[in-house]
Amino acid sequence: MIPLRDNVGARRLASINSLLLAANVMGFVYEAWLGGAAESLLHEYGMVPARFAYLAVDGKFPALWAPVTLLTSLFLHGDFLHIAGNMLYLFIFGAAVEERFGHGRFFCFYLAAGIAAGLAMVWMQPASRMPVVGASGAIAGVLGAYFVLYPRARIVTLIPFFVFVEVIEVPALLYLLLWFAVQLYAGLLSVGGHGATVGGVAWWAHVGGFLFGVALAPVLARPRSRREKAGLW
Repeated sequence: MIPLRDNVGARRLASINSLLLAANVMGFVYEAWLGGAAESLLHEYGMVPARFAYLAVDGKFPALWAPVTLLTSLFLHGDFLHIAGNMLYLFIFGAAVEERFGHGRFFCFYLAAGIAAGLAMVWMQPASRMPVVGASGAIAGVLGAYFVLYPRARIVTLIPFFVFVEVIEVPALLYLLLWFAVQLYAGLLSVGGHGATVGGVAWWAHVGGFLFGVALAPVLARPRSRREKAGLW
């Protein structure tokens, strides 16, 4: 399922959300400019669970550097499809959450969700030496917040079926529950001996970020506006 838009109608150019989108794109452009040298960048600035968990896996990096990578890894991506998918989700869901949190709270929440997602990976896969990169953990936090704040929203979704495609409206609660169920299932598979990731995806970062968003949204959200109370969401 590919989300196209929601019916909340929040400002699509919300300032912090737009800034985060731009920062991620700039990070990816820099990786592309580096070419083959980008692999070294991902290893140095990506979050390596084992390096963080034991603080002595790689003598090249000082112990205090590992926590820094919880943030730097959020602005790096493995390939074009990786960043395209992440930015699509951030664009669709982020503006509405920023509208309820306010700019400053949303920015801090986004970074904190990314940190929580990274720590979830460390907790579940402490021996992994594979660099974890991408904004998906932080964005999972945004999805968790959206799940709590907009239970009546609907997501216009593209569903490919072989050579045919169907565009339907899916209740946000159902869409995000299905999304979370997939992340949790794949995460459980990874614990079963498939390593830190299955299919190159840090599933536990998604699970941890989403749960963080669900827990923090009621605390950080401002009261709903009259427009929201009058709507369906």
